[in-house]
Amino acid sequence: MDQLTEMELPKHFVSVAGVVIDDYGRILVIKRRDDGTWQIPGGVLELDESIEDGVKREIEEESGIVVRVGRLSGVYKNLTRGVVSLVYLCEPIGGHGRLSEESCAVEWVRVDEARRRLDEMFWLRVADALSGQVRTRAHDGRREVGDRPSVHVPRPGDE
Repeated sequence: MDQLTEMELPKHFVSVAGVVIDDYGRILVIKRRDDGTWQIPGGVLELDESIEDGVKREIEEESGIVVRVGRLSGVYKNLTRGVVSLVYLCEPIGGHGRLSEESCAVEWVRVDEARRRLDEMFWLRVADALSGQVRTRAHDGRREVGDRPSVHVPRPGDE
């Protein structure tokens, strides 16, 4: 295979997000200030930070909640925008919900309410985190695409 020059390499962004679940089983969601959609908190990973630090930073910046980052729950590729998202199951360990430049509402909601508010791709991230399995999915920014089912990535101890 020929070596690709830097100009020929595909351009992708990596984003990180957290499905934050409190002791009551509620999910942390934010309402985006720019488009009014409900999402789980997350954003673009900075070049000089670890993945875990990026997850913590994005959640705290957007919601005011400090988290402990748990297991990877899913990897999602937006085929339209070239964004690869790494989503982790997280638990709150401090902070208080507050608004930010990016969020105009921060709420803890029951799973059924999260299902009602979130669009398909953000709901699938929550459902995948709750499933206990790691999923990979491709989407067009709104809906899952592709003709193959989600892939289960075994974890140590899985039979």
